[in-house]
Amino acid sequence: MAITIFHNPGCGTSRNVLQALRDGGHDPKVVEYLKVGWTEAQLKDLFGKLGVTARQMLRTKGELAGELGLTDAAASDEAILKAMVAHPVLVERPIVITPKGVVLARPADRLAAAL
Repeated sequence: MAITIFHNPGCGTSRNVLQALRDGGHDPKVVEYLKVGWTEAQLKDLFGKLGVTARQMLRTKGELAGELGLTDAAASDEAILKAMVAHPVLVERPIVITPKGVVLARPADRLAAAL
């Protein structure tokens, strides 16, 4: 089964999900999105498959989202999306793609639904 994980090695949840995949016998494609970044089209596609908006996928932990004004109710999804492309850390993680669909594996127990 082909699996892709958009992974941040500095995130404990992301590390745990990656390890759970490997422990389950999977050899996922690991995309370190902080290194390779995102495109608007890629994020729109993932968010569409997840059934969420950019605002719902905005990582507000840390100060960057607030500093950029993205936590303000007036911030549009388009502005949030552009900021996510410019600052990949603003996307909540880990996102896992499997043949069964796409899941935000936060908390990590959400992974089971995609396997």
